[in-house]
Amino acid sequence: MRGAVLKSAASGIALSLALLAMPAAAQDVTPVPGAGAQDDPATQAPRGDTALGTPPTPAPGEASEIVVTGFRASLTSAINLKRNETAAIDSIVAEDIGKFPDANLAESMQRIPGVALSRGDGGEGRNISVRGLGAAFTRVRINGMEGTSQTGASDIYGAGNSGRSFDFNAFPTEIFSSLAVRKTPSADVEEGSLGATVDLRAPHPLDFKTDFVVSATARGLYNEVAKTVDPRASILVSKQLFDGTVGVLGSLAYSKRNLREVGYSAVNVLPAYIDGGFCSPVGFAPQNPATNAARGTNAANCSTGNPRTSTAAAYNTIQSLRGISNQPGGGAFFPRIPRYVNSEQDAERIGATLSLQWRPTEDTDISLDGLYSRFDVERRDNYMSAISFGRTATNGGKPMTSVRDIEFDELGSLVYGLFDGVDIRSEGLVDQFISTFKQGNLNIEHRFSDQFKFSGLIGYSHSRFYSPLRLQTFMDIIDVDGFSVDFRDGGNIPTLGFGVDVADPGNFRYAPSPDNNFTVLGGFSTAGRPLRNDTKNKTFEGNVEWNLLERLTIKAGGQYRESDFQTRGNNLIPSQVAVRALPAGTTLASITRQITGFGDLLGAGSPAEFSAIDPDKWRATFGFDDFQYCGIECGAARSGVRERIKGAYLMITFDTGDALPIPIRGDAGVRYVHTDQDSFGYIPVTAPAGSQYPTLGQLGEVNRSYENWLPSVNLVAELTPELQARFSAAKVVSRPELGQLTPTAGVTVATRTGNVNNPFLDPIEADTLDFALEWYFAPGSLLSAAFFYKDISTYIQSISSQVPYSSLGLPDALLDNTPSTPADLFTVNRSSNTPGGPLKGFELNAQFPLSFLPGALSNFGVLGSYTYVQSEIDYILASANGVPTQTTTDDLIDLSQHAASGTLYYEDDRFSIRSTASYRDRFNRAIPSGANDSDVRANAPTLFVDASASYNLTENLKLILEAQNLTDERNTLYIDSVRQDTLFETRIGRTFTVGATAKF
Repeated sequence: MRGAVLKSAASGIALSLALLAMPAAAQDVTPVPGAGAQDDPATQAPRGDTALGTPPTPAPGEASEIVVTGFRASLTSAINLKRNETAAIDSIVAEDIGKFPDANLAESMQRIPGVALSRGDGGEGRNISVRGLGAAFTRVRINGMEGTSQTGASDIYGAGNSGRSFDFNAFPTEIFSSLAVRKTPSADVEEGSLGATVDLRAPHPLDFKTDFVVSATARGLYNEVAKTVDPRASILVSKQLFDGTVGVLGSLAYSKRNLREVGYSAVNVLPAYIDGGFCSPVGFAPQNPATNAARGTNAANCSTGNPRTSTAAAYNTIQSLRGISNQPGGGAFFPRIPRYVNSEQDAERIGATLSLQWRPTEDTDISLDGLYSRFDVERRDNYMSAISFGRTATNGGKPMTSVRDIEFDELGSLVYGLFDGVDIRSEGLVDQFISTFKQGNLNIEHRFSDQFKFSGLIGYSHSRFYSPLRLQTFMDIIDVDGFSVDFRDGGNIPTLGFGVDVADPGNFRYAPSPDNNFTVLGGFSTAGRPLRNDTKNKTFEGNVEWNLLERLTIKAGGQYRESDFQTRGNNLIPSQVAVRALPAGTTLASITRQITGFGDLLGAGSPAEFSAIDPDKWRATFGFDDFQYCGIECGAARSGVRERIKGAYLMITFDTGDALPIPIRGDAGVRYVHTDQDSFGYIPVTAPAGSQYPTLGQLGEVNRSYENWLPSVNLVAELTPELQARFSAAKVVSRPELGQLTPTAGVTVATRTGNVNNPFLDPIEADTLDFALEWYFAPGSLLSAAFFYKDISTYIQSISSQVPYSSLGLPDALLDNTPSTPADLFTVNRSSNTPGGPLKGFELNAQFPLSFLPGALSNFGVLGSYTYVQSEIDYILASANGVPTQTTTDDLIDLSQHAASGTLYYEDDRFSIRSTASYRDRFNRAIPSGANDSDVRANAPTLFVDASASYNLTENLKLILEAQNLTDERNTLYIDSVRQDTLFETRIGRTFTVGATAKF
């Protein structure tokens, strides 16, 4: 894309070392071996070498150690866990009590080979992609039970997820002690993952070697764009009772962030002919738009008081360019709504855990775990934009805009344009949401004899996404001359010249439309709020193990899971949707505010400040808080899906020991799953005559069931004491997002987009093969290489096509008091099963302390990984009557072909410092409709550099210094793989943290 460059990882690490070169602490900890330990009921894995890094249960009178201290010890513990597992599992273990290695769980996982991070608002890690498979293909378990987590996001980042994906930013890291990424399945682990199963574990009180533990951490965070200092604190208290047989542990974490982003958005980039083309010059034939007396369109004017000023040279340049569509102007590409973006976000995050554990003997372990998290966010977005480029002739859009000067590059991307008759809009969006997560689960494990053991889990979780408000307000300036878009400096962000002082509220208007929405002079929208999504999960499972022989164990178990997802929205009653005039004596200046400091933060010729409606003043002026809402009785959204899953498995685990020249251990088994799916949804339809509202909800229900047989095998061959080879083969399945399975349809009028769901979607299935070599050549050291292949037999696509609104079967009343008409084209996405395709790749991983170096150099260490993935998915770009009319082959959504992470660290008895550089190659976010003449919407490559240091003042007091995004990296989205036109780019800035940890 324009001016795209990657900053040097080496320079970032050097900068971080310079910034953080201060003494720090590292604790002395000896990892605990896991041989002969009991099993962890949450993971059905040996407690001493589980995916979660849980320490072993001590025998009576035996001292217990937990690996909790120091970055080097954390790495060593993770290596030991990986080495002893039969499946391909990578772990991250807490460095210290209540101290995870990174500020965000998703950001921690960047260091795991094959894991790539997807960032959201404020640059914070939100989701992960594992071996090219995104969040929809990744299952997350918390304390052994499947969980879901939903947060909100700006539209460019996909808004909120729909029930099954996991948003990691909802949780503070301090409430967890370890995480693990399971890349290959086994029969005793429940199905649902095509990419990986991620296990998150909170600490248990009997994990610690002392009977009483208190650890507290306090931090202050400063971001150079937001220019605020924000608090973050946590505390953990653990107490063991009755000679260490009973334990109680509680933890609490709190943080508050004030974020700010500044940048540019195009919303979309479309050919010139979309939305009716531009206003033709005087005397040009054919005349565009055609004469229309009601709109003031004639041979001399584009619309009333808006003369035709297009030059013949500029207009002919556009018309002469033809693209895939072969339309005049089809090869000339323009931003749909070029605009500057200012986004401010206030986020408050609270997390807490409570664990009760009873271990009367070495044969019995019972734990009751509770977890709570609340993520409370208010996001305030403000845009200064040229709205005409995204409008048709029916509301004074592109056909009423003249082109005075134009320049394109050789690919048809806009380089410079000067326009008259452009409508300028100052738009504000206040988006509030609260994500809460509650979980309670009981784990029971009892060994009846040396040969027979039982473990069980009972759990319940409730994830709620509640959005009380999503209020859009805007004010407009009509028919401005001299608006310009200028990319000539070669950067990703253009200079927008608005042709008017956008900092002066007196230049804007807010009033009802004088001509039935042909001319829009301001307004508001609430987008179906208040909105509530609830996902409730229940799990009941039991497992038995029978040691048939010394090195042969039979495992069997059954599980019942239930997922209940429901979404419920509200609409304003129709009588309150219309735009009202400002009350007498009220001016726009009295209900607006200034977005200040914008130009200093963004640069690129952006305005120093601009005027925007103050949402609080607007609400007070129009009495918005007293507006009334309606539900399904006026066509508001309501839908849900309930899945009841019954599963059972049978497997063997074995270890040949010295019986073979090469010792082989592993597992083999099969899992059977039966799924019952009930879904419902209300679709808005035209109400009968005499009804209170013009639309109402009509209920649709769908019931279905299906089953899957899922065999799997994992083998580990110990070629030498230091070198081992892994092999895995399995059939895996990943279910569609819950929101896709509701029998509903709807549109967003503001963006002219729509969505049609499909309750008959089949799960995505794949046959997988994995092979790896791992060389543990020294203590705490590893070199490994892994190859993986997935044959995806079916895939789920949202097939996009532009169709008239009138063809959707939705009532025209949904368009009342909006600029759109039933004849307008809407981009509609329909979910369907399509053929899949192969996915393959390899991982390289290196980790070793430089202990062989002399003196202080022996305290250095490095770790790094590189992943390459490629896939071939056939995408349907457009269809007619269910038959594809345009297709393309591209990588899977969310797949980066290249991803890498590298960390350099130094650690001695008092001093610890490290810097990590994480690179992610470009990845597709969507495959747009063929009507756009663009093949992909993608995220540009990113390289983020972070650093951390600590210093141990005393045995119980540690100072902390951290820094994120040291190279001031920006996240950029673009459209089309060849043109790479900027869709979105914001600056998030650097963040610095200072804090301290006290332990007793």
